[in-house]
Amino acid sequence: MRVDNLDQALSETLHQEVREEAYCIDRLEERIVSEIEGRVPRRGIGDFLRRMLAPTRGARIGQLATVGLTAVVFLTLGMFLAGNFTSSHQTVLTPVMANGVNGQNEVLFVMPAPGATSVSVVGNFNGWEATPLSDTDGDGIWTASIPLTDGRYEYAFVVDGRWWGQDPLADGYVHSFGQYNSVRYVGQAGGGA
Repeated sequence: MRVDNLDQALSETLHQEVREEAYCIDRLEERIVSEIEGRVPRRGIGDFLRRMLAPTRGARIGQLATVGLTAVVFLTLGMFLAGNFTSSHQTVLTPVMANGVNGQNEVLFVMPAPGATSVSVVGNFNGWEATPLSDTDGDGIWTASIPLTDGRYEYAFVVDGRWWGQDPLADGYVHSFGQYNSVRYVGQAGGGA
């Protein structure tokens, strides 16, 4: 067989094979589309989370803007409400001392205890025996004025039978016998209220 005949035989054989297999390529796109047309990919929770956590750049910017705006709104609302509640309900309590006679100072003990039925003060100035406080106007602020000489005094409040040793108006606190007691300095010895 000559080279020309060989080339022609190969060419004819290849063309015949292509013609025989051409039906596979014919309408291939239509067959693929019709086969996958009924299939809808299932999206699981993983796909949802992936879309939420890694959305497009524009969506991320929108999410960040929404979160930021929400934070600003809640902070502003919180500051507004805190300002309204503290300004109208905040009572400034200060201990008052008046110079009495014979080196005695009238020391005012104040305990805010709304809803309490009895409040008393105990301390080393009264032998740890209860001295009752009174709430004459019913506003929950209990007071008692006790004459004390200059010095350092430990005390605590007893509110409805429960020990309350940390007076917010105290000059300091000590921990003794398993309880906290407040400390008040009176006159020149303490240099404070």
